[in-house]
Amino acid sequence: MKITETIHDITTGETTITERDETAAETKARLAKEKETAAFVEAKAKAEADKAALLARLGLTEDELKTILG
Repeated sequence: MKITETIHDITTGETTITERDETAAETKARLAKEKETAAFVEAKAKAEADKAALLARLGLTEDELKTILG
């Protein structure tokens, strides 16, 4: 993966844009973060589905449940 870095020198107002290859450490960190994010999204979707199933079994809407629980 290519990484684009922008460096802005405030004393001269010059902007330098460089493109480089991702290092092995950056690749490892990116892949770990992608895996963590996917697991979080999956867990959140499962929790929402479980909540919807429970509300359907109870025959309540989310607003009705909030009213009951106060």
